Order: sequence, then C-alpha cells, then structure tokens
Amino acid sequence: MGKVLGGVRVIEQGAFITGPAAAMLLGDLGADVVKVEHPENGDPYRAFKGGLYSAHYQAYNRNKRSVTLDTKTAPDLALFDELIRDADIYIQNFRPGTADRLNVGYERLSEINPELIYCAITGFGPTGPSAGRPAYDSVAQAMSGLLGQFVNPAEPRVVGPAIADSLTGLYAAYGILGALHERNRTGVGCKVEISMLEAISHFNLDAFTQYYVAGEVAGPYSRPRVSQSYVMECSDGKWLALHLSSPEKFWTGLIEAIEMPALLSDSKFADRAARIANQDDLIKELAAVFILRPRALWCERLEANDVPHAPMYDVSEAMEDPQAKHMELVVETSHPVMGASRTVRPPFSFDGDRNTAIAAPPILGEHNEEILGPLRARVGRSGDGHATAQSE
Repeated sequence: MGKVLGGVRVIEQGAFITGPAAAMLLGDLGADVVKVEHPENGDPYRAFKGGLYSAHYQAYNRNKRSVTLDTKTAPDLALFDELIRDADIYIQNFRPGTADRLNVGYERLSEINPELIYCAITGFGPTGPSAGRPAYDSVAQAMSGLLGQFVNPAEPRVVGPAIADSLTGLYAAYGILGALHERNRTGVGCKVEISMLEAISHFNLDAFTQYYVAGEVAGPYSRPRVSQSYVMECSDGKWLALHLSSPEKFWTGLIEAIEMPALLSDSKFADRAARIANQDDLIKELAAVFILRPRALWCERLEANDVPHAPMYDVSEAMEDPQAKHMELVVETSHPVMGASRTVRPPFSFDGDRNTAIAAPPILGEHNEEILGPLRARVGRSGDGHATAQSE
C-alpha cells in the first residue's frame, strides 16, 4: 500500500529546491514523476559543485525520471504537450512571467488538459511590488519574520538548513493533494499557487499569533525560554538537548538526575514562570553540572528519570542511533551508471508498510527514449529528431 499515488502522473519543470522537493514528495507517495529539464545542463542544482549529479541535486530528485526538452522550440514543445495531455499534475517554480515565455503557462496547458492540476511556486506571489524579485531561502526566511528567530544577536549570521525552500515544497505538495482530491470529485483541474513568503509565514504561525494576541515580538530566545529548552556540553565534549516543557515532573526529574536538590528551594527557579524569567541564570547552573560527566552517563540518568532529552548529534551520528536503525530510516539505492548510494526514506507508513524502495535520482535525459520515444509517433516525428539527439 506504500504507493498510494500509484497511477498519478506528475510533470515537474523545477529547479533548485522548491519545485523539485514538491515533486519528490509526490514521488515518494508512488506518483510517476517525469522531470523535464533543459537539454544543455538541466536543473542548475545538478552542477552545484561541478558535474551533473551533485549531492544537492540528489537530495530532492529521487523517485523521478528525467527527459530533456527545450520548450522554446516547436518540435520539443509538441512532445511536451503530449506529456501534458497524459498528466495529472504539473509543477514549476519560475519567476512570474517565465512560464509564459517558455510556452508552459497555466492558460495554455489547461486548454490542452482541462483536468490538469497546475502548481506554480514563486518567491513572493504572482503580483505585487516584490513579485519580480529573486527569492532564495534566506530571503524568504527574512521576509516572513522567521530568520530573526534564528540569528544569534551576539554573532549575527544565517544558520541552519534551507528551511524555507524545503517547507515551501512541502506546502506545495499539500496544496496539490487537496486539489487532486477535488479534481477526482469534479473532473475539473485547477491552478495551485503558493509562494515562499506565504508558506513560511504560515509556518511561523505561532510567532504571529503571539504577536497579534499578546503583543509579543518573538526573538531567537523567545520559544526556548517558554518551552524551557537547553543544550548542554558534557565532559567528553559532546552535547545533549533538554526540553522540559510545562509538566513539573520533568523539572523534578531533572533535579533528581543531576543531584542538585538545592535548585528546588531557590526562589529564582521556584516554578515554571520563574525559570522562564531566569533562564540565563539556570543555564549557568546546569552548565556547571553537565560539564562534569560524559554524555552517555547523563543520558542514562535523564532516561531513568523520564526527562525529555536527546544527544545532540551531527549528521554523521544521527542515523547510527539505535532507534534510527530500528526505524530503518536509512535505505540503500543504486543507479546503473552512478552506483550505490544511501538516503533517508520517506517518513510515513501505511498499514505498517514502510516505503524503503527508493529509485535513485536520474542522470540528465536518462529516460528520453523510454518516455519521449512513444510520443514521437503521436506528433508524426522520426526517431532521429532533436529530442533523441539530446539524450546522446
């Protein structure tokens, strides 16, 4: 049952992260995703560090097939149109106006296939004063108010992964699935539009709600203070994370684990409100204790007292944790040309069935003959045309 979107055909004409991520998520659910790329270099993310198969490209392009078409040329556009006739979903993440210049705008494609779900992902929306501006991850984070909650004022620099890009792809897939459900009910397709600004503003919903309801402007330490979240260095140089939340039992469990009963009678930490107000002082107290013993010992003590915690792994460690191994998070895949690789499987299970069968990301134009070959007959083209030449 893992292929819950089996039989659904997706045409993706995306670049970098947002569009490819949305299509990959649908492919993880079993959709047949055909990635349409320019014949010369394909998705720019392919060549992020040279070559045409970068790790960045691989991260967002598994479970797809690749064809090369230049939709500015009449022969290739005819083949592209045949792909659209058989498609359920089309995804692009161009700047406003680019799709029309490439002959793949909504009006034209919806005339070819009225049942098509057309998804357009932009940085700031299709219209408005910022619509034509280039948008990347940190730009969207900044515009949405999210970036200011990650930047440390003492060392102001952008940190962390491409949150805005990945989440916009996730929200796009979410909207597409809703539209697909409606299309299956009515038989009529629609245009799904989503911008990075909209997606990350919605993701930042808690901060906006706090502002509109309570007048509080969130900063980088606002949520960690309220949630009572901490990171602590241990004697072996390794770190762990604590998240005490609101139940008092987690605070008392922590005190038991670290053997510091004096903290219970300290008025600065008497209750959760006091611990929130005096978190800086509490960090100093806890840091002085955790640095005395190795992380493994602290994890044993914290687990014995039911305190929410985890080792603060880096990516080389995280998948080696016994729980990650038990959940079979890492799966093997192999490409006939590029060889074996490992990746993290889709996170869901259906009736206990985990999707561990992952198709490796395709090389540029890998499926030209397989997919475009049968379409040439439809448009009356010979087998030695432009599209075939691009696969060589």
